[in-house]
Amino acid sequence: MSSAPARGSRSAHDREILRLAVPAFGALVAEPLFLLADSAIVGHLGTPQLAGLGVAGTLVATAVSLCVFLAYGTTAAVARRLGAGDERGALAQGIDGMWLAAGLGIAIALVGLLVAAPLVEAFGASARVTPYAVTYLRVSLAGIPAMLVVLAATGVLRGLQDTRTPLVVAVVGAAANVVLNVTLVYGAGLGIAGSALGTVIAQNGMAMVFAVAVVRAARRHGAALRPHGPGIRAAATAGTPLLVRTLTLRVALLVMAYVATAQGTRSVAAHQVAFTVWTFLALALDALAIAGQAIVGRYLGAGDVAGTRAATRRMLAWGVVGGAVLAVLVVALRSAYVPLFTDDTGVRDLMSAVLVVAAVFQPVAGAVFVLDGVLIGAGDGRYLAVAGLLTLVAFLPLAALVLVTDGGLVALWWAFGAFMLARLATLLWRERGDAWMVTGATVPRRRAS
Repeated sequence: MSSAPARGSRSAHDREILRLAVPAFGALVAEPLFLLADSAIVGHLGTPQLAGLGVAGTLVATAVSLCVFLAYGTTAAVARRLGAGDERGALAQGIDGMWLAAGLGIAIALVGLLVAAPLVEAFGASARVTPYAVTYLRVSLAGIPAMLVVLAATGVLRGLQDTRTPLVVAVVGAAANVVLNVTLVYGAGLGIAGSALGTVIAQNGMAMVFAVAVVRAARRHGAALRPHGPGIRAAATAGTPLLVRTLTLRVALLVMAYVATAQGTRSVAAHQVAFTVWTFLALALDALAIAGQAIVGRYLGAGDVAGTRAATRRMLAWGVVGGAVLAVLVVALRSAYVPLFTDDTGVRDLMSAVLVVAAVFQPVAGAVFVLDGVLIGAGDGRYLAVAGLLTLVAFLPLAALVLVTDGGLVALWWAFGAFMLARLATLLWRERGDAWMVTGATVPRRRAS
């Protein structure tokens, strides 16, 4: 199997990056449409309902994001084996990841049902907001196992250099989610519970389609489908550093949500929508990171260090330019999309101000996401875990300062921008060296530095 395009050809690298990134872009943009649709539909039920969705949505996103290693780690591991010419082994490793996802999803859902109310109360939401948040959270937990299976199966397909299938499933799932939400919220009169239920139904349908796609590929190449204990444990062990890395990111985002909630219902409502827009943009830029995971994993699996370096630099340039384009669009189109989420003029004004800050840091985000994807593709999880802890330590005092001084939501987002700059510094430092470029079908255990 060939490893890289011609090393001196930018156009060859561009073609490969686009082949993977464009479908990944569509799939990643479709994912936040679940929450964007929920926000738009629930927002017109009232500000307390939107704020409740903000609290519950943050908790659900946290649970799922902590398990994103199911997608990222699987993509890198499968791509490495593919680059080394072992497609059967690649699929076997991916199926182990899917079994791990199903088990984790069931465990998280059961625990979540027991602690839903205390978790919401820990955010300090008002008495008007809390019942809506608890309702949305409890219903949404039924979709957690499916969401995690989707993550793992998506990782398998991406590792196999297939980003088209996840695109089709994500687009159809997002469209079904909108129809189900409108029908259940307004047609059936279920309110915020209907929004959560519609999303759960769509997520389970997506999981079934993904499972069928992976099973078919496994049968073609003779990979076993039954649970394999050692393989599942290996997948869990390999994902631990990425779990730590993701945990540091989620702690930072949870702190943001806490500080926003402490400043009142309008603040948390505006933060919910602004953060949803940020997530939408982040996942759009993350298409390049997905390409990075797949390309770098395959190149290093095939032993092509020069191709790895050239593709990395090219993707980094694309990330910065893409972030700049999104920044312009965020600011220029605010008057068109902000009113879609709420009728409250105070929330609209606050959202508009926050989105300007979000736009400023889009080029930084583009570079951060690309470099993050490259190092994940290289299996450099231990370094990413250490770097995540360092950047979190830098961010927490800034968030605390906003809280104790009642600095407001805009100041909170400037603090978040500083967090992104700290991430960029740690990732650029690592990329400039060679320690992360380890070749072969698997990544041996090694220190972060």
